[in-house]
Amino acid sequence: MTRTTIFFIFGGESAEHRVSLDSARYIFTLLKPERYDIALCYVDTAGIWWKVESFAQIDDERFEVTYTPRLGTGAITASDGTTIHADALLPILLGSNGEDGAIQGVAQMLHVPVVGSGILGSAICMDKEVTKRLLLQANIAVAEYLLYCKGDSNLSYAAAKEVLGGTIFIKPACQGSSIGVMKATNEAEFDTGLSNALSYDHKILLERAVDGVEVGCGIIGNSTPEASAVSLIDVGDNAFFTYDAKYSRSSSASTQIPANLSADVTEAIKHTAIKAYQVLMCSGYTRIDMFLTNDGRILVNELNTLPAFRDDSSFPKLWKALGVKPNVLWDKIIDYALESTT
Repeated sequence: MTRTTIFFIFGGESAEHRVSLDSARYIFTLLKPERYDIALCYVDTAGIWWKVESFAQIDDERFEVTYTPRLGTGAITASDGTTIHADALLPILLGSNGEDGAIQGVAQMLHVPVVGSGILGSAICMDKEVTKRLLLQANIAVAEYLLYCKGDSNLSYAAAKEVLGGTIFIKPACQGSSIGVMKATNEAEFDTGLSNALSYDHKILLERAVDGVEVGCGIIGNSTPEASAVSLIDVGDNAFFTYDAKYSRSSSASTQIPANLSADVTEAIKHTAIKAYQVLMCSGYTRIDMFLTNDGRILVNELNTLPAFRDDSSFPKLWKALGVKPNVLWDKIIDYALESTT
């Protein structure tokens, strides 16, 4: 059996560096050596591409050899003289320069297929405001919101409250994992939240709090996407599904998979997830986060084209609930990338 050469790139410059690294460690254990020849590339927080032989080398910070992509050739050369001719580029680079279309653009200029969404789908989904605009144009409901950009005239809590109600979520438009997100119920919290969000991004979303629960669904595929089981999130002692609630193994937050919902509601959530996936030009795999309101409406919150993939992450669990093992899931996802070039 001819092995597929995978250029596996992870780490990165974003605030989600640690989540990227943890996900990559787990994914690496799932990629069967009899099927894949894997070249590991660790991107440090300064953006340097390092050739590494193991994750232990990263832990020990022993970096000597760098990688350089040779655009237009399909080759990636190392400073030690070796060259990788990749069949596919697998990015686990959450956040900026990875989830936003940047690394997907590098892959396209290399003439190497990329695992997951391409440039357009990645860029759209990274920007939550653009995501919302396109979803609304496709008649897919989202939480009510206002847009605030750095340099705009001052926006008061009182003015935002008139439109969005007394509880407002303040979010950087282009961050993931709830980084930079704060909840405001008064003027002091609003001002603090806005200042905090502006430290991450120049474009800020102000969202109405939703009366309901958070639900999620994983989608895989290209032209004929498939939906996973549905999850339901209990935020526990947290005010909302924060970064720590998502990634701390001691978090009181929990995720019910499959969600204890009626068959009709479950199918409606899956249908909405698939429609959003297609509207926003996703491919390969994506996790769609939504709200199920107390009056039964489904609101799309965001699409994660590079969802976290640790052993305790929701994306693999969503597929395990349907009997799809994580290693089989990755075989499928990589095949979708190779399929797009045939």
